[in-house]
Amino acid sequence: MLYKRCAWHFIVPTYSYLCRTMIIDRFLTYIRAERRYSEHTARNYERDVRRFFAHAGIDEAKFDAQLTTSDDIRRWIVSLSEGGLSAATVNRMTSALRSFFRWLRKTDAITRDPMKNIGSQRLPKRLPSWIAEAKMDEVMEDVGYAPDDDATARRNELVIVFFYSTGMRLAELLDIRISDFSDGMRELRVRGKGGKERVVPLVEYARERVVAYLDEVYGGNICTSPEKHLFLSRKGRPMSRTEAYRIVRDELTRLGVQGKRSPHVLRHTFATHMLDGGADMREIQEMLGHASLGATQVYTHNSIARLREVYRTAHPRGREKEIKN
Repeated sequence: MLYKRCAWHFIVPTYSYLCRTMIIDRFLTYIRAERRYSEHTARNYERDVRRFFAHAGIDEAKFDAQLTTSDDIRRWIVSLSEGGLSAATVNRMTSALRSFFRWLRKTDAITRDPMKNIGSQRLPKRLPSWIAEAKMDEVMEDVGYAPDDDATARRNELVIVFFYSTGMRLAELLDIRISDFSDGMRELRVRGKGGKERVVPLVEYARERVVAYLDEVYGGNICTSPEKHLFLSRKGRPMSRTEAYRIVRDELTRLGVQGKRSPHVLRHTFATHMLDGGADMREIQEMLGHASLGATQVYTHNSIARLREVYRTAHPRGREKEIKN
């Protein structure tokens, strides 16, 4: 088997070896081991790349990356759009293919990247859905009254508390382990996208509920996972994405929340309420685990009322108008 050493000092197989193996599998190994993408992302990337192969009539065992052209990719993108997929979905699938060809370029499987001049589709400007503060106050007042002998109901309420009090992503919540807590359960280490870690504080009402939940679940030896995940299924195994999503939807429905009801809505709600409460944009960015400030700035749309009040009280022209009135 032929190998060569790349500039960043780990061994990668030569193109001749790549051609004799299942190239998509090797790409998936790379994004899992080197890029540290989540298993959920890896599965999506695999599905998207295989979908392109199927559209282009490519036999993976005989794949020659040098033969793929930008026109092949454009035809695939057009077929996705004509098939009724949204621009956001098409962009996500294109992103998977872009990562695939970028990896091929790094391994010298190709000398030119056919994705180089392929842009993303323009997305309509959509404001994130969120729950009004008054309604969220009602939700948090109602959460916490599950019977002491109903571990499932108490777990479901804790899921809501965690999403709203930390603003974490669904995958991050599912990955929480008992060892991630520190400082008397007042701090939590969160593993975010790309393996990046951050520490988020737990407010007292969330900390108290975590302590009570752990006493009940782990005190009764319900957990069968050696890694000690915080959120478990009824069988004592780590909770799935589907179950967590269903919990949020059902709990928010039960508590009278209208509109979209999902973990991401609670994340948006957390960020919006933090901004309205006077938190600095960069502090919110750190709490959310955003790589760039631009991703956080989308929440400013919910704070126009507060900004108007700041203008009225702080700007000379605002004060002048108030005096005249």
